[in-house]
Amino acid sequence: MICALGSAVCFGTASVLQAVAARAAAGPGSGAGVDPALLLRAVRQWRYMAGLALDGCGFVLQIIALRSLPIYAVGAALAASLAVTAVVAARLLHVRLSRTEWAAVGVVCAGLAMLGLAAGGEGDRTGSTALRWWMLGIALGVLLIGAAAGRLPEKPRALVLGLGAGCGFGVVEVAVRLIDDISPSALVANPATYALLLGGGAAFLLLTSALQRGSVTTATAGMVIGETIGPALVGIVWLGDRTREGLGWLAVTGFAVAVVGALALTRFGEAPTDTPGPAVPGAR
Repeated sequence: MICALGSAVCFGTASVLQAVAARAAAGPGSGAGVDPALLLRAVRQWRYMAGLALDGCGFVLQIIALRSLPIYAVGAALAASLAVTAVVAARLLHVRLSRTEWAAVGVVCAGLAMLGLAAGGEGDRTGSTALRWWMLGIALGVLLIGAAAGRLPEKPRALVLGLGAGCGFGVVEVAVRLIDDISPSALVANPATYALLLGGGAAFLLLTSALQRGSVTTATAGMVIGETIGPALVGIVWLGDRTREGLGWLAVTGFAVAVVGALALTRFGEAPTDTPGPAVPGAR
């Protein structure tokens, strides 16, 4: 659980840096959908690169956590990165948190504490070949979602981009568990390897676009839902994730509390603007 929480800290801090860079990189000719050129402009910003470095550290910690914890526990911890983003924003960008938002941070921490007490070890199933191909198909679907998002009105577009990014991150969570042999020949032959790479890349592309366009608060809510609920169900139904004996109710409660608390903090998906007033950072 320490690695999962460390991953959340890395992702949450990176959010502040990446959201500022994504908004600064937006050019006057930026379109409404997913814009690969936006990502290329963003990576020229030092803040975005620093955020990527933190994301790299967070990803390593996430892999370690997924090797010892159920997916539902890691997913809830990653959703809690919004609480980290809120606290970092309050410190570094002088964003004022309301009492309700401080309470939401406390709710997230309480939910994670419940999960830490109730979570068992990772499931003992390695997953079927069909599941590996399904993950690759979903990763491809995330790219199609991003391509179609530009034709939607602003509010649905933000939600679709967020859900797409969340599904991409969820594919990464599941794919890590489906890679049981890391020898080069096995990695090349495993569809989960390509699902991990494609899902993670597509998620970052959609998220970078969401940080710059539309209601990113809505997008962040979609991302939290996409990266928690689906992967948790896959872990329980297909990979054998369980809780400690007699503590299933506590795990369900903790998961729900942590996700609801994270959703209460989704305004921290909004990137800072150039207008006067308090700046608000971005999601992961």
